[in-house]
Amino acid sequence: MKMTNFLPCSSVVLRLAIAFLCFCMSDSLKSQECFEDNAGSFDVNFYQTSCPQAESIIFSWVAKAVKEDPRMAASLLRLHFHDCFVQGCDASVLLDDTETFTGEKTAAPNLNSIRGFEVIDSIKCELESACPQTVSCADILTTVARDSVVLSGGPGWDVQFGRRDSFTANKTAANTNIPNPNSDIATIVSKFENVGLSFNDMVALAGAHTIGRARCSSFNSRLKDSPNSEEPDVNPVFLSSLEQICSDSENENTTLTFLDLATPATFDNQYYVNLVSGKGLLASDHALGSIDSPARDIVESYAQNPSSFFEDFRMSIVKMGSIDPLLGDQGEIRQNCRSVNN
Repeated sequence: MKMTNFLPCSSVVLRLAIAFLCFCMSDSLKSQECFEDNAGSFDVNFYQTSCPQAESIIFSWVAKAVKEDPRMAASLLRLHFHDCFVQGCDASVLLDDTETFTGEKTAAPNLNSIRGFEVIDSIKCELESACPQTVSCADILTTVARDSVVLSGGPGWDVQFGRRDSFTANKTAANTNIPNPNSDIATIVSKFENVGLSFNDMVALAGAHTIGRARCSSFNSRLKDSPNSEEPDVNPVFLSSLEQICSDSENENTTLTFLDLATPATFDNQYYVNLVSGKGLLASDHALGSIDSPARDIVESYAQNPSSFFEDFRMSIVKMGSIDPLLGDQGEIRQNCRSVNN
């Protein structure tokens, strides 16, 4: 992606000031809206009066980013996942480290994995110009996840708004709470249950792996442990192809391959078709689709019925987006998603 296409906040300072004056000085009602947030509500119409153009602004930037870099759809979707599993959906994942503050970006599940921060910066800058101190970074993350799925051919859903942004982050929780690509089913289920998501939610949300890429370091344990396995659900040809891709061990942290080799940029049910045929990339993917997996029946149903997968994914990601939101007077509306307000 061309970084120059995404505006740094400093480039719109004058536009921000003008917009703020126009927005706040037209009448007393609008002036009040500049400084007060909707109190405690959490619904799809939250910004209908205070920032009716919010969703269109967000969608236009996501469309631009995905057009320039199709992988960005999966990256923005992953940001939402990694945010909600730590302290709830509060945009804590976006906070940068400072001399006195340690964020979540350098936690093991996030380092060399999450990206797309420049896209969020550009969205936030335009929103601050259009509707100062109104749209939270947490709501931006939730919306870009939806838009990324839609732009990749997947289902849409109504986003509930009203989240506010955290003052803190938790690197320790990020290391502990975010599912590991080498985890077994029991461990993954436990991590989902810890944030209020069910077994069925876990299987449906795993379908996000139908788009995006993974580094060789994320699945090299499979190549070391399984190439000669005679288990019926191991696909030796698939593993051999992965060995060729990742043959240079010195570049295992930079070499990428698609999570779904068949339709890598399309949000569809091919991920589950791959699992049934033993072509799950990550160890956790393979475990989910293995013959003796407790999720096998659901995996097979999604492989056969894409509409069923879409409907369940839609419901589960809305549920995930509702994990411990900061509402009302909790948290703040950050002016810059990378740092708390002064």
